[in-house]
This record gives sequence, structure tokens and C-alpha cells, in this order.
Amino acid sequence: MGTIHNQDTFLANIADRLGRSRRTEGVNPPVWTKQPQHEVFAGASPAELQEILIRQCDAIHTSVDTTQKADLPDVLASALERFGSSPAVYWSDERFADFGVDHVMDSLEESRAWTDENREEMTRFAERAKIGVTFSDITLAESGTVVLFSAPGKGRAVSLLPEVHIALIPRSTIVPRMTQAASEIHKRCKEDGTVPSCVNFISGPSNSADIEMRLIVGVHGPISAHYIIIEDA
Repeated sequence: MGTIHNQDTFLANIADRLGRSRRTEGVNPPVWTKQPQHEVFAGASPAELQEILIRQCDAIHTSVDTTQKADLPDVLASALERFGSSPAVYWSDERFADFGVDHVMDSLEESRAWTDENREEMTRFAERAKIGVTFSDITLAESGTVVLFSAPGKGRAVSLLPEVHIALIPRSTIVPRMTQAASEIHKRCKEDGTVPSCVNFISGPSNSADIEMRLIVGVHGPISAHYIIIEDA
């Protein structure tokens, strides 16, 4: 947790430049007359948002499987085999047990659940891992983006360092766009008084382009990305 220094002095100086005293209460955010960001895909059903997400994945070089919760273990096992199986690293997240896929990860020849006890050792393992597996906390249909909240057991390296990132996406996490994700983060902050130490917005595999606009995949992150949408979750 960082420490804010000289906050009162800084804000008082801004108020002084505005020719008024500093306000410490009664400050309300503006309400804009036009808010087109809320109109994008407004009223789309979960199934429609899923189809929008799948179409966008084609544009961001990301493959997609769809499944029911009961079949998820088999679908994940097939995807792991397709991308090379192991070494694999995955979040220490209760959803792996809830969705019945913890044993799939444990059955691999070499796999480890992320632990914060020895971050340097875990980071080295993630660097040589073939596959990293996470759950999406929020999923943006418009851009094909998975939103990952860092927390104990949910190291950022799991999605950033392995060659392949597999994201498990409960359909209930799919929202139209960034607008709804920002609203959800603000809501959690207001209710809990905290936000994750890091919120990653990941749209497919790593991409980079030079001045000639030649797209290169995998320069500073995973070479491949694969999403598994769980339609009844």
C-alpha cells in the first residue's frame, strides 16, 4: 500500500489558484446530459453479448471454446493438450475447485498453483511455463477483453509470462464494454473501501507494431490467448 505525501498542501494550492477555499464535503460528480457510453449494446442479452465477444476474438487473434459447466473439465483438458499441456501455472482461486477443474490442473505432468510465499521462485516458474490459466473477473464484449483483479494467490505473472494464456470466462461476467467495468470497480471501491492492487485489462495475445505497422505477436507477453466461455455460469 502506497503512502500519499503532501496531499492537503497540494489540494489547498489548487483551490487557491481557483480563487476559493478548499472543499472537503458536498462535492458531487457532474451528471452529463449526454452519456452515449451507456448506449452501446444496451439491452443486449447474455447470449448476444457472448456472440459479440466471440466475433471480436477473431479480430484480436484469440481462439474460443464454449461449454457447459459440467463439461468444462474435458474442454479445459483438451485445450491444455492442444497448447502443450505443461509446465502450467494457475491461480490459487477457489473457482478452480468450484468449477471442478482443479484436478485437471493437478493431473498435468508439471503444474503449480500460484503462491505468494515465494514470489521470486513462482515468477521463475511462470517464466518457463508453457501455459497460464486464470478466471476472468469481468469480460468486455466490445473489445474481447478479460479483466483480472490481482489478489493473494492471483499473481499477475500467471497471465503475462507463459507462452499461452487460457482465460476461463463465466458468461455472467460478460458486460458490454469498459463503461460497465469501470462502474463495477467504483462500486466495489465504495462498498469495500478497497480496490485490487492491480487491475489488468487483457485483450488477446501480446501485440506490437513498428512504424511500418507490421503486426508482431508475442513480443512482450503471451504468444497465444484462448478463452473458454462457460455458458451456464
